[in-house]
Amino acid sequence: MKYATFTIPSGVQTWGALAGDELRVLGPAGAGVAPSLRAAIEQGLLGSIPDDAPNVRVDEVDFDPTIPNPDKIICVGANYRDHQAEAGIKPTWPPLFTRFAESQIGHKVDARLPENTTMFDYEGELAVVIKKTGKHIPASEAWDHIVGVTPYNDFSVRDWQRHSTQWTAGKNFDATGAMGPYMVDIEDIEDIDAITLETRVNGEVRQSAVLGDLVFSIPEIIEYVSRFTTLRPGDVIVTGTPGGVGLFMDPPALLAVGDVVEVELGGIGLLCNTVAKADE
Repeated sequence: MKYATFTIPSGVQTWGALAGDELRVLGPAGAGVAPSLRAAIEQGLLGSIPDDAPNVRVDEVDFDPTIPNPDKIICVGANYRDHQAEAGIKPTWPPLFTRFAESQIGHKVDARLPENTTMFDYEGELAVVIKKTGKHIPASEAWDHIVGVTPYNDFSVRDWQRHSTQWTAGKNFDATGAMGPYMVDIEDIEDIDAITLETRVNGEVRQSAVLGDLVFSIPEIIEYVSRFTTLRPGDVIVTGTPGGVGLFMDPPALLAVGDVVEVELGGIGLLCNTVAKADE
């Protein structure tokens, strides 16, 4: 099943499940299963659709980040060998940084190019959403702590990213973390390593990989992260981007206003955002 968070024409933010070309509204202004997708995950309420859940057409809603209000977003850098090679780094442990929830946007929402940079870049990735609370989670039990996966674009402000040894500043400008449109239930995925990841800019393929190319696997990431922080329902872990980012192309091919960036995960969904000027 595919789940999304979205705003309906009346202006109410809600959530629901995809059914054909419609969304069954399971949150506010709908069946009222739970106030948010995060709350539904925490309460174990996913998996069934009440008969009285109303429908809304997909083309009538505005998509919000799949999980707009996670307790934490933890991102992994340099987690594909070709990206390690182009960046000139080979980490011993997963390089981690955090992203703030308020920096996120949804599918078809403009990614905002900050006025104080000329180095705006894309990073197509897969994100996992945590199902239940856990600390010191063994890799062998990691899949039991995942509820689903969703496309992510970790848009990066490269010059700000390089201001210090920590990447936080370059990863948290407003409207630069795209997530969605759908979270696919992990139980519906037969072979996650075979999932293809492709990033396109104005139709040109820039990144192409399969999830099996990850250096640090998803279970290894969860084991590592949960050693120092408690993972909670709705937390988001963004697993890394393949080689082919704009910064390391020859010549560099960074983003400009009007560029359309698509991140497609085979069988999961297509996330699309257009680059626009930052809000005044």
